Amino acid sequence: MFALLKKPKKTKPPVKKTERVLHVGDRAMPLTIREHHQASRITLRIEPGGRALRLTVPTGLAKREIDAFLIRHDDWLRMKLAKFAADSGLRPGGTLSLRGVPHRIVHTGCLRGLTECGEEDGEPVIRVSGLEDHLGRRLAAFLKKEARADLEKLVARHAAAVGKPVKSLSMKDTRSRWGSCSWDGNLSFSWRIAMAPPFVIDYLAAHEVAHLKEMNHGPQFWALCEKLCPGMEAARSWLKQNGSQLHAIDFS
Repeated sequence: MFALLKKPKKTKPPVKKTERVLHVGDRAMPLTIREHHQASRITLRIEPGGRALRLTVPTGLAKREIDAFLIRHDDWLRMKLAKFAADSGLRPGGTLSLRGVPHRIVHTGCLRGLTECGEEDGEPVIRVSGLEDHLGRRLAAFLKKEARADLEKLVARHAAAVGKPVKSLSMKDTRSRWGSCSWDGNLSFSWRIAMAPPFVIDYLAAHEVAHLKEMNHGPQFWALCEKLCPGMEAARSWLKQNGSQLHAIDFS
């Protein structure tokens, strides 16, 4: 009888999504339109890397109002997207940063061989073997290896400083965050951080290790983070200004 008197659980209305292409200047941008029951206004977001757009609108908003909003914000979008290079430069003769230093990409023409950095005529280079069609994939694997080598050392040092064990360390290609830390000590990092300067890589390692003691972003966490990495504010500023450009590079 009492079971019959229980109120049924409220279910959240499903979020309706529509996919389309929005032309911004000479760019064809994938646009996801989300109708959300809690949205009271239209919000436009450029996804990390500048490869796609996301629009959140109130449920039932007319298409003409959405189109009018996009027209009004065309200049804003052009300005914001201008900082994302349309050409990733991942080709022989192009450049790719490693630890903050631009390296010229050299395709060796050999079918076999390791991807490695070196110097030619006083210029830093990354030599890539294999088929040219696989250039991006090989460069991504190289950055992943370099990021792991750096972060394993930095994480070990910071973990020893806080007296907390690290269960595992993994490399991923995440868009929403540069790293993460689970309750049981699993750390995850975006391998794209290998393109950033060393002080930024150090900050990322310190940030995630600090979460081993403080699973939050409260004052104690930031105090510990700054203790581990005194250059924290400069690194955060660098990521804020340049992080999207690193996400924008297409390695596929």
